[in-house]
Amino acid sequence: MFPILPANSAAAASENDEGIFGYGYIVLSMTNLVSNAGVVSSDVAGVGTGRGYPAATQYGGDKGIFFGGALGDPTYANLDETNLVSNTGVVSSGVTGIGTPRERLAGCSYGGDKGIFGYGIATTPSSSLTNLVSNVGVLSSDVAGVGTVRYGLAACEYGGDKGIFGFGYDAGPTYYSLTNLVSNAGVVATDTAGVGTAVGYLAACSYGGDKGIFGYGSTGSYTAVTNLVSNAGVVSSDVAGVGTARGYLAACEYGGDKGIFGFGTAGSMTNLVSNVGVVATDTAGVGTGRQGSAACSFN
Repeated sequence: MFPILPANSAAAASENDEGIFGYGYIVLSMTNLVSNAGVVSSDVAGVGTGRGYPAATQYGGDKGIFFGGALGDPTYANLDETNLVSNTGVVSSGVTGIGTPRERLAGCSYGGDKGIFGYGIATTPSSSLTNLVSNVGVLSSDVAGVGTVRYGLAACEYGGDKGIFGFGYDAGPTYYSLTNLVSNAGVVATDTAGVGTAVGYLAACSYGGDKGIFGYGSTGSYTAVTNLVSNAGVVSSDVAGVGTARGYLAACEYGGDKGIFGFGTAGSMTNLVSNVGVVATDTAGVGTGRQGSAACSFN
């Protein structure tokens, strides 16, 4: 018999086997694929505008999308470019003209097959705007921001069909530990009081099928501390860091229920995350070392 779903419920997306790291500073467009065993490939020739500090998320159950970022010297202009990732990891050429151009934003999936981008540096210094991604990879126009404006934050899926934005930085300078939950309909909640060390320029990914992890970043100096997210969206207190402290890195799911942190200020090294949220020691880097890349899962 087919399973019976409660009325108004959303089926969780199947968890993806592979991942992709893409773009990065200084204005690179190359990508690196992640196998279902967590092995990072050598560089794949870039598609789309070379840029740093975009965001990425899964959509459609098995595909991905990159959005935003910024050019390098001399303009440092923010971008609204999106690049779709097929279920075989092929990146499409760029599409522009939707959403406020911004960088140092974050993205995650929600609703089983959709995505959301939020926050970041826009024309004004920082933003809490969001843009939804449909299950066919179409980016929506801006949705009015909810919660504290900030950039250098991270986001991941939890609970199978919901998301969470967390932590971040603003030019005050202020580091944040607060979070904002995303419902399975893509609605962003007001601020939840922070747990753990306030940090910016970190990364996050899902693991274990229905949980998440935030890790690494800067508190004014680089750290390797992590914070786990339960399947109810509750953030844990700090877990002692494993691996090289660094910031401006990216993370994604792989292998259906595991995760990987990679790249950043310490080169191209990676750290695998088990299906119970345990972070492994450093794995020697593959590909061009860079910071300000983004990552998502696919397939």
